[in-house]
Amino acid sequence: MARRCAITGKGVLTGNNVSHANNKSRRRFLPNLQENSFFSDVLGTSIQIRLSTNGIRTVEHNGGLDSFLITTPNRNLPVEALTLKRRILRAQAKKAATAAAA
Repeated sequence: MARRCAITGKGVLTGNNVSHANNKSRRRFLPNLQENSFFSDVLGTSIQIRLSTNGIRTVEHNGGLDSFLITTPNRNLPVEALTLKRRILRAQAKKAATAAAA
């Protein structure tokens, strides 16, 4: 499993550990990833995704997973989020078609 946020795309950064004697050794800065589940109103199920804490705050600030993905342009979303967005848009169109037919 990649250490990358499914919404923001944040990943691992590299840098140096610098000692008091100014010795440098390589290190990795890992993103603060959390396994989180969001309820999708359109799909009617909860969706589990691995997000950074910043990504969780962004989704909550924008009114939930559905509204965040629908309002965000495709160029700003990683591949995993794009597939989820397509699923939500398809389900939304299907609901609209059944409502119009009734």
